[in-house]
Amino acid sequence: MAKRYDASQIQVLEGLEAVRKRPGMYIGSTSGQGLHHLVWEIIDNGIDEALAGFANEINVVVEADNSITVTDNGRGIPVGIQAKTGRPALETVYTILHAGGKFGGGGYKVSGGLHGVGASVVNALSSKLDVTVTKNEKQYYMDFERGKVHTEMKVIGTAGAHEHGTKVHFVPDPDIFTETTVYDDNILTTRIRELAFLNKGLKLTFTDNRKETQEKLEFHYEGGLKSYVEFLNEDKEVLFPEPIYVEGEQQGITLEVAIQYTMGFKSNLMTFANNIHTYEGGTHEAGFKTALTRVINDYAKKTGLFKDNDENLSGEDVREGMTAIVSIKHPDPQFEGQTKTKLGNSDARTVTDRMFSEAFSKFLMENPTVARSIIDKGLLAARARVAARRAREVTRKKSGLEISNLPGKLADNSSKDPEISELFIVEGDSAGGSAKSGRSRLTQAILPIRGKILNVEKASMDKILSNEEIRSLFTAMGTGFGSEFDVQKARYHKLIIMTDADVDGAHIRTLLLTLFYRYMRPIVDAGYVYIAQPPLYQVRQGKFRRYIDSDEELKEVVGQLSASPKPVIQRYKGLGEMDAEQLWETTMNPENRRLLRVQVSDAEEANQVFEMLMGDKVEPRRIFIEDNATFVDNLDI
Repeated sequence: MAKRYDASQIQVLEGLEAVRKRPGMYIGSTSGQGLHHLVWEIIDNGIDEALAGFANEINVVVEADNSITVTDNGRGIPVGIQAKTGRPALETVYTILHAGGKFGGGGYKVSGGLHGVGASVVNALSSKLDVTVTKNEKQYYMDFERGKVHTEMKVIGTAGAHEHGTKVHFVPDPDIFTETTVYDDNILTTRIRELAFLNKGLKLTFTDNRKETQEKLEFHYEGGLKSYVEFLNEDKEVLFPEPIYVEGEQQGITLEVAIQYTMGFKSNLMTFANNIHTYEGGTHEAGFKTALTRVINDYAKKTGLFKDNDENLSGEDVREGMTAIVSIKHPDPQFEGQTKTKLGNSDARTVTDRMFSEAFSKFLMENPTVARSIIDKGLLAARARVAARRAREVTRKKSGLEISNLPGKLADNSSKDPEISELFIVEGDSAGGSAKSGRSRLTQAILPIRGKILNVEKASMDKILSNEEIRSLFTAMGTGFGSEFDVQKARYHKLIIMTDADVDGAHIRTLLLTLFYRYMRPIVDAGYVYIAQPPLYQVRQGKFRRYIDSDEELKEVVGQLSASPKPVIQRYKGLGEMDAEQLWETTMNPENRRLLRVQVSDAEEANQVFEMLMGDKVEPRRIFIEDNATFVDNLDI
């Protein structure tokens, strides 16, 4: 019998109940990402005050109980009675969605955040939240529980005539954030630093009161994006010492661009709109790319730097080795998608193109030596691109599943279902032979690699594609690579790195991870990359046999065995020392094996680490090794 469906079934969610019912609609998720999003929303309110010219400092504190306090020295949230609600404006801002100074009421010319829903959403998703507003020579206080008023607004003290600002303290609700309510200081400091770069002159501080030593970190950059580019390039060899910097305003849109070329091959372009990192780019990014390519080609033709008048550098050529940041502040940003990671305003493209073109053209004319070095780098990139295209054509398969160009290397599995298919990348022919013999032929494919693959951090695309081991891997995966990469074509949904448990094995593992991160990034993001965990020892005594993963566990197990007969301890220096049965039993059998999934929680931090560990500069790598050597328990050399 059909269930009754009438007016009584229509549910009306009052106040902030809708937010608590569907939090993911407002903050993306209730995972760690959503937890940190609460902090960003409150900080954004302070930054809006700074953009309007009323604040120059924001302090962020993680309290000992893992709650958050954010204080700004802006005007202070209004405390008068809001005409429409008949309640104090402070209460309205924290209890009603879409209430705030960001909806054309003249409160803010430019703002980020959730366009007015930020404060109320944070309140709804906090078990407790309290606000202290300083203005009008008074201190006003109000607190809430799960979005509802607990203490009516009241005056709790006096303040000096020149004192003003807002202090917000909130406790994330564990009923909402069931995965975690613990804040990550690395995530917080990275974003706070980024906001300081994006808002030059604004001082942001961070204090973690959970630590014994309560050090206050201060982030304050008068150089803005110029300082940001210098920060990103501090471990790289640069083509010219000082970043090119462009700043201006047209049609109510403020543009800031900083650009500097390195001696490397990777392009690092980051774009922001109203302090929001637009990971998917958008119109401002398109305007910048168009202008960059056009201006460089026009300059090269005018100055006779092209041998052939029809010669042209592609966008990919002129961006090789480039580190650039584009940031716009738009009075009415239109973001595509719920997560706001792509800007859609057409005027942002026009303004970015026009303003950057004018300034960059002038810079090239006034700095011919720098201009020449940029164009020479682009010409080298163009030649490498042609060579890479030829190598790519050789690498491509005749069909999606044909492996005829990998004779004797890839031992493929028989299943063509990617979801159950696994590709083991195995160090050395000896271990490769054992893996081939011991594997499950239905689901497990084996690709042995000889020696250490090319360090892609220091190589151009043509060099990468001429490397036989890398070419074999690209071909086996079937995904393509670089700009043509398509994760949907992956022939295996588990890509398992299986190397020896020694320094060489760790080096090979790092080289492979660098390759995946730089040129096959979507398989990392999809969670397809794993690291096998082979045991270090086998202990035998009579019928007793156990595989051991650490020296501590070995001591414990041996100490528990009787003295007779003496236990036999086998140390596995490499995978090749295991026969097929042992390798299957310990490292490949899904019933017994242990795999580490490779995840990148912070792309920018990972980017910096790869550049530092695998790049050209030796000094930062030496410092890193010296600083972290004490954390290595068992180094096998």
